[in-house]
Amino acid sequence: MRINCYRTLVLFICCSPGIALCQQAGAPKPGWEAPILNYQAVPEWPKAALGDKGFPAGPWNYWQVPGVAVEQSGNVLVLHRGDDPILEYKPNGDLIGPWGDVKFSQGKVMAVPKDDRTAAMSAWQAVYGPAGCSNCGAHEIRTDPAGNIWVVDAPGQVIYKLNAQGHTLMTLGTKGKAGMSADTFYLPTDVAFAPNGDIVVSDGYGNARILRFSAQGKYLSQFGERGNGPSQFQLPHNLVIDAKGKIYVSDRENERVEVFDANGKYLSEWDHIGGVSSLVMTKDQRVWTGGVLRDLGGKVIGRLPGEGATESHGAAVAANGDIYLGLLSGTVEKFIKQSGAAK
Repeated sequence: MRINCYRTLVLFICCSPGIALCQQAGAPKPGWEAPILNYQAVPEWPKAALGDKGFPAGPWNYWQVPGVAVEQSGNVLVLHRGDDPILEYKPNGDLIGPWGDVKFSQGKVMAVPKDDRTAAMSAWQAVYGPAGCSNCGAHEIRTDPAGNIWVVDAPGQVIYKLNAQGHTLMTLGTKGKAGMSADTFYLPTDVAFAPNGDIVVSDGYGNARILRFSAQGKYLSQFGERGNGPSQFQLPHNLVIDAKGKIYVSDRENERVEVFDANGKYLSEWDHIGGVSSLVMTKDQRVWTGGVLRDLGGKVIGRLPGEGATESHGAAVAANGDIYLGLLSGTVEKFIKQSGAAK
């Protein structure tokens, strides 16, 4: 079994003993027993770059791919931690070019040694300066219903809203300032969009809370605290919102998804699902938990083919149902929806 636990201990989102994200070799993957859905993996996506003599130049130098987003045009944005951290591609894999005006921080998120943690402490910290790395702040990328693109800079403590041309329109949080107030985050992880236009943020590596903002960026409310019980989190990593406004949060280190109403009231949880990083809501109101598809009650419907599908850090679904996965192994995987597959 390949353990996609990120090249070395010092890289972003490291694995450490006791962290649920790294399963032991040979351990069964939750959801892996599910039937394989009718999706076809694309052997190589995106297309290889060509050298000046016209020959393939080898794998893309992404380093790590924490997220993928699909624009309203159908083009695909790959968020990675190398140079030019957002690259735009056509759906067929042709490179269009670098995208957006965001400059990510040079910090990176690292695990706190297990023996040094306390019950009230996050298992994660940030490192900056010479020990950091260029564009390691890139953590997640999402498309909102209006076609705007949102990106999360975790150690930068900010979330940016960009228009379809890649220009920054709004910033949530205060760049370079960690905190737990209405205008400061501590290593935020994801952003989602409510049916009424509100913005919902998981402030997850340093804090353990979910915040709600108006469409204009005004702070409205928050919920959550550190722990292992209902309405508590160890790492709220990704979140999605359904058509009725219910919020689904991947509490990765507790190996579960917690479900809340629009006001943050705890409703239920899907437990023992493994250390899932990525959540994606489909247009027919199902949830991809990594490469495993579930209904809104958490029941497994099926899974994507291939091993990498269970290890995605970020993912996106195109309007035609095609699925893109970003892996911290430094690759993007695309799955084409076949006739009769889930939307």
